[in-house]
Amino acid sequence: MRRLRKPVTPLRPGRHAKAIVHGGMRQLRLTRASPALRSRAEEETRQRNRRDTRHRDVSGVARSSALAPFRIRNYRFQWPSDLLTSWAFEVETLVLGWYILVETGSVLLLTVLASLQFVGTLVAPVFGMIGDRMGHRDLLVAMRLAYTVLSSTIMVLALTGHLSPLSVMIIVAVMGLIRPSDLGVRGALLAEIMPAEQLVGAISVARTTQDSARIAGALTGAGLFALLGIGLVYVAIACLYFSAALLMLCLTRPKRIVTTSDLPADSRAVSRLFGDLKEGIVYAWNGPGMRAALCVAFLANLTAFPFTGGLLPYIARDIFQTDQTGLGYLSASFAVGSLIGSITLSLVSGLRIARLLIGATLAWYAMLLVFVEVRTMPVAMACLVLAGIAQSMSMISAAVILMRTASAHLRGRVMGVRMMVIYGLPLGLLAAGSLIDIIGYSATGSLYAASGIIAMLAIAIRWRADLWPAHAPANAR
Repeated sequence: MRRLRKPVTPLRPGRHAKAIVHGGMRQLRLTRASPALRSRAEEETRQRNRRDTRHRDVSGVARSSALAPFRIRNYRFQWPSDLLTSWAFEVETLVLGWYILVETGSVLLLTVLASLQFVGTLVAPVFGMIGDRMGHRDLLVAMRLAYTVLSSTIMVLALTGHLSPLSVMIIVAVMGLIRPSDLGVRGALLAEIMPAEQLVGAISVARTTQDSARIAGALTGAGLFALLGIGLVYVAIACLYFSAALLMLCLTRPKRIVTTSDLPADSRAVSRLFGDLKEGIVYAWNGPGMRAALCVAFLANLTAFPFTGGLLPYIARDIFQTDQTGLGYLSASFAVGSLIGSITLSLVSGLRIARLLIGATLAWYAMLLVFVEVRTMPVAMACLVLAGIAQSMSMISAAVILMRTASAHLRGRVMGVRMMVIYGLPLGLLAAGSLIDIIGYSATGSLYAASGIIAMLAIAIRWRADLWPAHAPANAR
């Protein structure tokens, strides 16, 4: 039996454009149309493809721009809030360090003061867990209001003439329970509000708040202390903390990935808390690349940061024989290098982050080896600039590896574990203070730097499968 062929209905020009877009059976009908109509539709398709290509190119440029994160409304409030908080941190650290050194003349007490600022690192995962439950934005508001109260206490004591090294130590110890978690909580909030493809640039730009704060604090903190006295300086510090809290209140609460309920009011509450805490620690320790990033962070805090942070007042006064101005120059040099490193990473895309972590950390220790041997200020400042660049790239790389790999509902706890490894800093400071009295400054610095290089090489070899291959998750572009 002969099958009848259904006649083809001619298509209007307007329908040819839809056929190009949708494909399938319409594409089949388009091929049966007249050559003139096919040519017109094909030309429209080519123009549309060119427009799409140009749009993708412009979007790519926007994504790689250092200012791209500021297109997010919440980021425009979080960045200045973090900036003011970091400024207050740096000015306060420098002023209190110089106050203790001048009042007591003891390098050991100086290292004790610096160590007290990090006593809360052991409870940082608890703050991360609280942030996962109540929201990282609300937790940061509460923390920064607490900073305002504590700094106002020092301000009142100083203005009334009742401030003493003992009272400073007590207040710093209380603040040290809260302050170490600030960096981790703000990082977890940042990962909540930023798209994944902009995370590296956002972290790099956010890092500029710490770097610029160290520059401002170094150049103004000690000088203002000498000029105005500690009481008036603390008026400004309290105002910075309070303004940071108000800016954080302007953020809209990010959408929660996991809905949480209130804790039960029975005896199971404590076990549930410890269960959540254990879950975050185990997850962070077993994640791909996260264990190596945590080990590098602990190593840097133990053996590198003491000589560019807590010991700088001693280095400025006893090694370089300078005053508050010289201390400001040394601290600002390291901060300038950190700022250069942060800006560079915010502008450059497509880096293998885990490989950068290895190379930058080794370069950091190499610069410290040189720094502890020089005795002229210009050379020391140059070494600190280079060390700051390497330090910034190393720590940003570690943070990116952790936040990229962590699940959203555990991100606060993972960053809390990251803050917990900062406890290596007070341990390194206390050990350095004792070793300097026994074997001297240069020998202690060389021992720390050489140990850091050896340990970093061991980490790179031990977790080479997670850090070096281009296809490793930690090296994803």
